[in-house]
Amino acid sequence: MTADLWVLIFKGIWVTVQLTIYSAALGAVVAFGVGTANTSRFRILRFLAAFYVAVFRGTSALVLMFWLFFVVPLAFGWQLVPMWAATLALGLSYGAYGAEIVRGGIAAVAPAQREAGIALSFTPWQRMRRIILPQAIPEMLPPFNNLLIELLKGTALVSLLGVGDISFAAQLARLATGESANIYFSILVMYFVLAFLLTRVMRLLERRAKAGIGQAPPKGGGIVRKLRIREETEQAAGISVAGGAQ
Repeated sequence: MTADLWVLIFKGIWVTVQLTIYSAALGAVVAFGVGTANTSRFRILRFLAAFYVAVFRGTSALVLMFWLFFVVPLAFGWQLVPMWAATLALGLSYGAYGAEIVRGGIAAVAPAQREAGIALSFTPWQRMRRIILPQAIPEMLPPFNNLLIELLKGTALVSLLGVGDISFAAQLARLATGESANIYFSILVMYFVLAFLLTRVMRLLERRAKAGIGQAPPKGGGIVRKLRIREETEQAAGISVAGGAQ
């Protein structure tokens, strides 16, 4: 490929990164808003949250993207830029999946923790902010990591709106050169690198979140340390069996 085509592809990487960041930010707001509403004591809030999740999990992000870009201007006279139509569609769709992660993380907190907050005369907002979320967020981060990677890969849909992401740039490069294998192999590697970087960042956030509540795993040791712990466990089990036989 020529240098101009490589410049086009690297611009596509930047567009993909922007789409991922914007959609993830919107999805996070939706996920925490709808997810916490799904645990509310008010039935109407739980109904609206469950209805939102059912609708956006049951519809296609691609169709929603087309609807926002092609139908909304005809129906309401609002013309959305393709970038923002894609961001809205992805953020609203993946936010529905994230809402279930938030709901599950909040539900996993021990009831005794809520009772302790009530005993301390905390308001529902104070219990959520000071007790429940600090314990629930570390458990949410691993599934959020998977969802973020799925969102990264889902950004490839925006190429159908003419947004110049990696997939769109790859298609233009393929039409210009006729090289399919090399181009799409390079695009696969680029998606893998982006997903790997996202995973490392999310694991760092998970580690810090767990450290904040005193659950950080011990550093160092790696596989050697794990093998040593296993040997010590097996030796302790052998001693226990021998002592029982005597």
